[in-house]
Amino acid sequence: MMDIVAFNGEMLELGYSKVYHASDFNIVFGGPKINRKAVEDKKVDMLVSPERGSGRDSLTQRDSGLNQVLCTLARKNQVAIGFSFSDILNAKYRTSLLGKIMQNIRLCRKYKVKMVFASFANTKFEMRNANDMLAFCRVLGMDGSEANEALNFKKKDPLVKIVE
Repeated sequence: MMDIVAFNGEMLELGYSKVYHASDFNIVFGGPKINRKAVEDKKVDMLVSPERGSGRDSLTQRDSGLNQVLCTLARKNQVAIGFSFSDILNAKYRTSLLGKIMQNIRLCRKYKVKMVFASFANTKFEMRNANDMLAFCRVLGMDGSEANEALNFKKKDPLVKIVE
């Protein structure tokens, strides 16, 4: 299992085989106007937190930042959708954020988009044990194999093409 963090310095040994820094990947942090551009770009490895800044939900539907068009583009361009545990820890409206993440997981599963779940910790105290992260993925709605794949992300190979 691997983790991705967003700080330099001392890291805790929490059962990960490898801990990467966020600068090792081509990562785009999501937003309402950024999501579409990120999934259209073939150089991007992952779009993290597409639900960030999506605003309030209406009474009948949730604004999670992803839809079927974005998921299809992400699969075509091999852009993984990432979920940040740090965003969940520091969220003001945590229940709303968890609902948006759960909806995005269902969309990624339906359209076969690769998912990544990492801590993206800003300090060493935001890091969590690998087994705890695995269990939290299961709580969010991933099955066992999806949770293992989400915690074992590899940088995409530019030579591999998806044939549909």
